[in-house]
This record gives sequence, structure tokens and C-alpha cells, in this order.
Amino acid sequence: MLILTIILMDLLTGMEFDLFVPSFPELQDYFNLSPSWVELSLSVNFIGYCISLFVVGELADRFGRKPIILVGLLFFIFGSLLCLSTTSYYFILGGRFLQGLGIAAPSILSFLIIADAYPVKKQQSLLAILNGSMNMAVAFSPVIGSYITKLFHWKGNFITLLSLGLITFVMTVFFIPNHKILYKNTSSILRGYIAIFKSSTLVLLLIYFIVNFVPYWIFVGMSPLLYMKDLGVSLNYFGFYQGSLAFTFGLGSLAFGFIINRYNKKKMLSVANQIFIFSFICIMLVTFRNGHNPLVITLAFIPFVVGQIMPGNILYPLYLNLMPEAKGKLTAVIQGGRLIFASLGIQIASYFYQGTFQSVGMILSVFIMMIIIAQRFVIKNYALIDVK
Repeated sequence: MLILTIILMDLLTGMEFDLFVPSFPELQDYFNLSPSWVELSLSVNFIGYCISLFVVGELADRFGRKPIILVGLLFFIFGSLLCLSTTSYYFILGGRFLQGLGIAAPSILSFLIIADAYPVKKQQSLLAILNGSMNMAVAFSPVIGSYITKLFHWKGNFITLLSLGLITFVMTVFFIPNHKILYKNTSSILRGYIAIFKSSTLVLLLIYFIVNFVPYWIFVGMSPLLYMKDLGVSLNYFGFYQGSLAFTFGLGSLAFGFIINRYNKKKMLSVANQIFIFSFICIMLVTFRNGHNPLVITLAFIPFVVGQIMPGNILYPLYLNLMPEAKGKLTAVIQGGRLIFASLGIQIASYFYQGTFQSVGMILSVFIMMIIIAQRFVIKNYALIDVK
């Protein structure tokens, strides 16, 4: 039941962002909104999530995981209730902000429950399974949201999120144990975060995780404009292109969770780097030879998604256990860094975008090459990283 509750947290996290997107047209008509006002419901959610990240990380290290997750879920539930308001769109925006504030807690703390309870090898296999579950939820959320919208209109998606939030809250109360604070933390919030950056090993892993995250979100962020506006892909088919990436990562992570402890971890990292090199070649070929076919572009990017599976699931638990007294802060730093640099990457890609895949492909290639170089440093220093 502990693992099932954590999986449910990850499903809620994966669905919170994407589930209600298919109801945008209905919301626009119902409240007579411009497209920018509809998109604002995503932006305020993102702002709330970013604000909450670093506070949640610090509080979780001071007071334990369970109470902070419960408080976060209460914010999420209250925000979901506000989103059901039919009187004013401002209530929906306020609700989406509260949902963002609240979802940060289960999002970044769910795996820490496992990290506190299991040895590193078990953490690595369970992380792969959790990653698989969340990404499968991301893959299917737009499809599920479309059917919910069709049957129950725009409120149906918020009712679904509210129901999931309530179920997750109840299961957290009964099945998540209270985390014992093994390390008394009396330092200030700022000093606690500064300590992370004094470790060269942690900084190396932090850089690697951030750089590894950016290409995927550049691709996802630019693909609606590229695929639908400039390559002529219909809305019905676009979901399959987008969902195939999350589905590939999710299915691969689930499978990897069952074999991760059978093979040498350092060798698996080397294999992943070879996959990244192959991905770099594929992206470069498509960039200069066949950048007008959406299927070919998607197939060329899938090797990169496959390459991400092994390193993330192997290295993330090791990263957390290098400073066990600050797991909450370590998680917050990674998530915050990823969001900031992914946003910058998308802005760079959109600035140079010329209506073709060429500029996007060039930027993706640069980041993938950075990943290949960073991962070589990680492999070289693996003896310092590995936690027995």
C-alpha cells in the first residue's frame, strides 16, 4: 500500500498539468476568453509550483515528508474546488495557482519516502517503476482528458483531479509512515542550500541532471508550433506524436526497473552514452536532410528519450544519498534548476525558430552534445558517486 500510494502521487503529478488541456476550447467559449487568457491557467500553475519548490524542500528536511505532503495536498484540493467555480474565471486562475503550490509537495517528496525506507539498489529499481508510472500518466492524460471533456464538459477534468487529490490525501494519511528526522537541521534556509554547491560531486550531478532535462522540453515546447502550424499535423494526430515520447520513456522505465540490478551500473551508463551519440547523429541527419516529415522527426528524437532511461534511474538515488540530511533540498534544487533552464532553452529555440525543424534541431544537437560530455565526466567519477 505504501508503493501504491506513492504511485498514485506520481499519477496525480503527471496528470495535473495535462489532463484539463483538452477543455481549453470549452473554457474559452464558456467565459468568453482570448487564447492568452486561457493559456494563463497554465502559467499561474507553473508559477505556484516554482514558488513552492524550495520551501517544500527545506520544510521536508526539517519536519519530515508526510506532514508537508498532506499540507500540499490540502492546498491542491482547495485549489481544485476553486477551479469548479462557474461565477468567475479569476476563481479558476486562483485555483490553478493553489494547485501548483500544492502539487509541488507530492511531486518532489514522493520518491524521498522510498529513499528514506529502502537501500540504494532497491531505490533505483523502484524509481524506474515510479518514473514509468508517471510518464505513462503524462502520455495518456490528453487522451483521457479529451474523453472526459466530451462526456462531462470542462468541469469533468477538474472533478477528476479533485477526486484523485482526495483519494491520495486519504491514502497518505493511512499508509505513508512518519519520517524520522535523523539529522537535526538548525542552519538557515539559505545556508542549507549553499552547502549543496560546496560539493563538487553534487554540482557535477546537478549540472548533468539539468542539461539532460532540457532537450526533451525544448522538443515538447516547440513541437505544437512546428507540427501543427508549419508541418500541417492535425490536433487529433498531434496527441499521438507528443504522447509517443512519454509512452516510450514510461514503458522503458517500467521494464528497466525489473532488470536494473542485474547488470553493472557503470557499464549501463556507458551504453546510455552510446545511445546519446546515436541520438545526436539521428537529430543532425534529420536537421539537414528530412526536417519536413513529422514522423521522421519524432522517430529521430525517440533514441534520445531511450537514452535518458538508464542514467536518471541509476544516478538520482545516488545523488540523494550523497547528502542524506538534505534530500528535500537536493530534490528542490534539481527541479528548480530544470524548470529554469528548460524555460531558457525554449525561449532560445523560439527566438531562432524560422518555421522549420532546422533551428530546433541545431539547438537540440548542442544540448545533446553537452549531455554526452557531462556523462563522460560522470562515468569517469563514478567511484566518487556510487553509494554502497
